[in-house]
Amino acid sequence: MNDFLLALRSSFGFLSTIPVGITMEGLDEFFKRTYLHIVVGIVLGLLIGAAAVILHSFLSPQLTAVFIIVFVYYMTGLNHLDGIADMGDGLTAHGSREKKLKALKDMSLGIGGVSYAALTLLAFYAALISLLTSEFTLPEGVSIATVIFLALFVAEVGAMQSMLTIAAFGKSIHEGLGSILVKNTTLPKYLLGFAMGVVACTLAFWYIGLPLVGALAFVAAIVSALVVINISNRHFGGVNGDIIGASNETGRVIALVAVFLALKYGLGGI
Repeated sequence: MNDFLLALRSSFGFLSTIPVGITMEGLDEFFKRTYLHIVVGIVLGLLIGAAAVILHSFLSPQLTAVFIIVFVYYMTGLNHLDGIADMGDGLTAHGSREKKLKALKDMSLGIGGVSYAALTLLAFYAALISLLTSEFTLPEGVSIATVIFLALFVAEVGAMQSMLTIAAFGKSIHEGLGSILVKNTTLPKYLLGFAMGVVACTLAFWYIGLPLVGALAFVAAIVSALVVINISNRHFGGVNGDIIGASNETGRVIALVAVFLALKYGLGGI
């Protein structure tokens, strides 16, 4: 039990900015239980969703979206956004795979990285604005504040499952924390995380009578991670920590887009 609690504490120290402390021993225990990504996603989703409801109660949709984004990165840090920037540098580098790998691992930031990070933030903002301003046909008594809370909850859980997907099905290209995560994310651990995530997301939207919306968004985040794996394999020959972090960013945005599409056009029309 003590090892599990140490792993749980370390999972928050590794995946969020919550000041719980982190040690190498704790990281070792966490990497033995990579399914804890989903537990972190659930807690972060609840906190971010609650903050969004409070912000929505006294700010305009535009300002609400901006401060939601600020709060997301306050809680999760910028490491994953840095990952998508590094991925962007690697993807836009011209030449051989070796040159792309060098750009991927380079500490300096190029125009490709700036563009990918900017587009990700723009897509995040656009997805939030779409959810905050659209007039959905919702069950009686359900407010847009409830929808944005649930959407952000599902998005964080989906983002964590996206990283697990990269770790479970990706091939490491060099040693590091990313390769340790890949090595330790076995299929049973992945499936346990998947089961926890799909139940949490389905139950979230079941609360308002639309359980398939949550399940759809969760699966959409996983599909986005599989696309990231395919792109990374073609350009780099595998994945690393940056690619894992990038999938967190893409998974979050795609989950929000999936919620919007499901509510806007109906499940049967997607």
